[in-house]
Amino acid sequence: MSREFRSIFESAAKIKSDRQGAIATVVRVRGSSYRSPGARMLITDDGRWVGSISGGCLEGDALRKARLVMTEKKARLVTYDTREESNQQLGIGLGCNGVIDVLIQPLDEAITIIEKVVAVEQPLALATVIDGDAIGRAVLANESALLIHQLGAQMTDALEADLRRVFQHKKSTIQEYRTASGSCSIFLEYVQPTIHLILFGAGFDARPVSQLATSLGWRVEVTDECVAHIAPVFFPTAEKLSLCQREFVDRDFRVTPYTACVLMSHNYEYDRDVLKKLLKTDAPYIGLLGPRKRFDKMVEEFSKEKISLSDTDFHRIHSPIGLDIGAEAPDEIAVSIIAEIQSKFANRSGGFLKYHPGPIHQRQPGSDQVWKQVYLSGDQVHKKAGR
Repeated sequence: MSREFRSIFESAAKIKSDRQGAIATVVRVRGSSYRSPGARMLITDDGRWVGSISGGCLEGDALRKARLVMTEKKARLVTYDTREESNQQLGIGLGCNGVIDVLIQPLDEAITIIEKVVAVEQPLALATVIDGDAIGRAVLANESALLIHQLGAQMTDALEADLRRVFQHKKSTIQEYRTASGSCSIFLEYVQPTIHLILFGAGFDARPVSQLATSLGWRVEVTDECVAHIAPVFFPTAEKLSLCQREFVDRDFRVTPYTACVLMSHNYEYDRDVLKKLLKTDAPYIGLLGPRKRFDKMVEEFSKEKISLSDTDFHRIHSPIGLDIGAEAPDEIAVSIIAEIQSKFANRSGGFLKYHPGPIHQRQPGSDQVWKQVYLSGDQVHKKAGR
């Protein structure tokens, strides 16, 4: 779950009862765009907003469209053509070379779904109707395709199958449907949990790592065996600080497939013993501060204890830690570490974008050619063959 979900939810909770609001969501991009599908912003009737749907180019017009949504109390789909030859209608030359569809919904219609997303710490799939008579209706499901919440729409075998594919590919997509009253499109969105970062070791160089991770909206926990290191004044933005002896790491910390663990205590024996515990967890990223020979020594000691590391272990353990950006000072090293963790969870290499073949952002896959049926408020809906 991105920082935007949490920021929007927290900001919406502060809106006074006499104010109105709307949620704008990028649901489809054809060509290039500053933000990808799933980007959101909260707009209030006093002209304020939280989050973004572009680099600042579309927000002003989206605000005007949002006022209509607030007045009519009905969602609408707005299309922005930002190609150089077409975008003069917006009054500025954007030159993004893309067509962007933005769904704008009344706040009271969308906030319930957002509240559920924030509350659940697991991958989710959100299916939202983005046009037609049922626009704005949605269902939210977990990876077992168990219904978590529905908004005027029902879970069916067809929709469940589509949502399972979203979990399988971990990509959002648009599916086209034909209904008894016409046709509609459904935005099937993959929502990944917030990255959970645990710092083992609370020295001075752990502080910028914690601060930077928190600024990205990650959940951050910091632990150490020395109580003097974990004073709140050193980690004011961390979610949790704890004094924990190495032998109780597996008892005191919940490590999931969305947890990144960074060992930076500068204490060889502590890092070695904590690593031994983390090898038994599902952590996809384990980073060790220090030179490669330090980790090599740990591997040798593990071998003598009959502890063997699998190919998967070597893939998830990063030593030396961080991307090669020439970092020297603690703040620079923090950028290197956080960037590597981000690239790991995004399944990207972390190289220069100028050498990346193809588009920067992943394109939305189109609908397949199979007929299916779902139900929206009693209407039978068939998957449309072709586009």
